[in-house]
Amino acid sequence: MVSNCHMRPGLQNVHPWLGIFNSMRQLHHFWLSPFSRKVRLVLAEKKLEFELKAEPVWERRDAFLSLNPAGEVPVLEEEDGTVLCDSTVICEYLDEVYTDTPLLGSDAKERAEIRRLVAWFDGKFNREVTDHLLGEKLLKRFFSTGTPDTKILRAGRTNAAYHLDYIGWLFERRNWLAGEHLTMADIAAAAQISVIDYMGDINWSKHPRAKDWYMRIKSRPAMRDILADRQASFPPSPHYADLDFE
Repeated sequence: MVSNCHMRPGLQNVHPWLGIFNSMRQLHHFWLSPFSRKVRLVLAEKKLEFELKAEPVWERRDAFLSLNPAGEVPVLEEEDGTVLCDSTVICEYLDEVYTDTPLLGSDAKERAEIRRLVAWFDGKFNREVTDHLLGEKLLKRFFSTGTPDTKILRAGRTNAAYHLDYIGWLFERRNWLAGEHLTMADIAAAAQISVIDYMGDINWSKHPRAKDWYMRIKSRPAMRDILADRQASFPPSPHYADLDFE
């Protein structure tokens, strides 16, 4: 599952998929990328130490493109120099290699449901909600591509309500989103939801069951660093870090 997503000309490595050996695992990320947050949560749940390296992806830096020619975060550099790209690849690799805290289930049926929900949040939720809200509110500013479109913002908030209702429906029937235990499905969902909540685009009073689920995962130690994220020019909603919130 190791991704050969980089080539480093001039480096003499013992393996074509290995880069420079690091003293600590490094995660190249963007602080409001839900996919970066997803990997951060997996690393934290597995109690793996790592160093965060903020990557301004809009600058298209040569050094970063040498790691991932797609120019996208997250990118994980393991201590042995292995470079991994794409949040799904990274998270499944981590679950296969570091097995003490399994997040992808114990049998084929459970893994299928977890992967279905991960695909739901990584794909459908991100496309219908996060891309609309984050793209209009923040990314347009960084990429200098215009001002927010109110129609797109309205569509994102409307879509978010539908997804929150689905989270509530799942949580009414299960202990966690995919079953009895915390899994990659909850992490994928929390990564997306935390971004939207940072921007203050959720009316939690209309989604009590989704709120109950989010309060539960929000209180986990793995979420602490996520909830500490701040950007001076783009502060979070007032309740963002509160464990008991409205």
